[in-house]
Amino acid sequence: MSNKPLPPLRTCVAPEGRFIFGLHLPRFSVANLRVADDRMTLGRTPAGDICDNAVNFPSGDVNEPGADPIYEIANAFDFKGTTYIGKGWADRAAADISRIAIAQRPQASLSQITEPQLGAGRSAGFIQSLPRPLKLALAATSTDAQDLIPLAQSCCEFILNPTTGAPEGLVFEVNGNGGFRPRISDEQLFDSVANNPCLPDAYKEAMVLRPGVQGQSEITAEWRHEGSHIYEYLRRNSYIPWGHYAANMAHDSVRYAAADLSATDIQGLRHLYYQRTYVRVAEDLGLAPSSRRREVSADELEQMRQAILGALQQKKKASALPFSATLWGWNYGFDYAPNGYRLHASHQQIHQQYALIPATVADPERQMELPAFACGDMIQEFVREYRRRTGRSFFQCYEAAIAANKRMDGRGDRPRDLIVHQDEHVLLFVPKAQTSQWELQLMPRGAVGNILEADTAVRASLDRALLTAMQVLTALGAAMITVIEYSKRFHIKEDDQRLLYVFLPRLPESPGAFSEAQLRWINGHYPEDFALACRKKLDL
Repeated sequence: MSNKPLPPLRTCVAPEGRFIFGLHLPRFSVANLRVADDRMTLGRTPAGDICDNAVNFPSGDVNEPGADPIYEIANAFDFKGTTYIGKGWADRAAADISRIAIAQRPQASLSQITEPQLGAGRSAGFIQSLPRPLKLALAATSTDAQDLIPLAQSCCEFILNPTTGAPEGLVFEVNGNGGFRPRISDEQLFDSVANNPCLPDAYKEAMVLRPGVQGQSEITAEWRHEGSHIYEYLRRNSYIPWGHYAANMAHDSVRYAAADLSATDIQGLRHLYYQRTYVRVAEDLGLAPSSRRREVSADELEQMRQAILGALQQKKKASALPFSATLWGWNYGFDYAPNGYRLHASHQQIHQQYALIPATVADPERQMELPAFACGDMIQEFVREYRRRTGRSFFQCYEAAIAANKRMDGRGDRPRDLIVHQDEHVLLFVPKAQTSQWELQLMPRGAVGNILEADTAVRASLDRALLTAMQVLTALGAAMITVIEYSKRFHIKEDDQRLLYVFLPRLPESPGAFSEAQLRWINGHYPEDFALACRKKLDL
């Protein structure tokens, strides 16, 4: 056997429990291969001085003695690429933390502008006559119900109360199979206006919130506690193989923003996820069947979880489990560009999605089984390789590095803490190498790799931290956030892999382009300063 040392893994987490990174100090010369000088006047200053483009046409080679330094830091997980932090940008953000924010959308009303000019009651007709791109823009950005109601009326047909004029429902059309669907003339406009928080709730309910109005998906569970009401919908023909579930805030618990969510709301959204997962896995393991047509209590859930863990100790049962991993996600926020490009894969009415992932998928040509994909499998492969090469548990090293963190800029007079929120069970923190510029991560402090291994106290801490993260990010101005769960397969016994939640806000000027397609993540602040900006929102 060779005694050569194994090459290092591409990760910022060193086995000794600290972060490692690089620093580019660019200096270079460029041969000038240009033939002609296209010298032009560009304009004038207010004082009348000519502005020209002479600087763009140097006579000789270009020499750069010292361009802006750029930090390069590999992601903690080798499959997630590398982050680049421009020192100039980051230093400016460090000097003024208020730069780490997105301005809230301003109040906007077309009716207030047109009504005085067109006359009372004529704005609605004008709005309905606008070109479609302008309708989409107004549907997404207006904060005035007088703009939004005529837009809603222009894309679908309402049944109105003859006395009050309030919407009582939609006009439906019957299809060839005997089913029915709303008569919608413009799906994109319908989605955009229905998901504008400023549309009156009566219109929201009629268009998208009333059970069944969005389709014939069965409601398979619900949560009703302390003013919080949530339905669990089954999506049979899903983009996720074997279907998935969606926990949606109900028509009588309208929530369009994270700031509106209560602790009971988040508890309910997550309870439906835990309940569905535990019940399905218990049935697959042949455990006592659960009762039907009722909610499983928290105590019953914990008893079921422990029974599942006991059954999974039997290797034969664990290996035969048909569905061996969870899928959970939250697409928060909605927007359409005026050209019809959808900017986020969700609608703004709060909902979360979850499913179970099978262990294998059939290869029909070779008559064999292939491993089915779950994103947590990539972390499992990485942490196994990390232990093989270093002899250390990755997540223990990761947590140690977070605790011992030092700033990349070497400044001792500025905060070094990456932690946003913590309790005895969980840690909510800014990763050293952010993929989204505002990425947060949440993980248990102990050996919990999936929700089957999370007891009642850990689940409660996860739920509180999820709500905290979303409210902090939206307080900073984030309007579109994707949250995903990386979890361990149920049958895996090793405790190196921890459950991990990743929060990925979409920033207005970071749509994702060629850099991101190469897993090169560009950032304009130090992670410690983003953590500080988040903690400041906790104090509000």
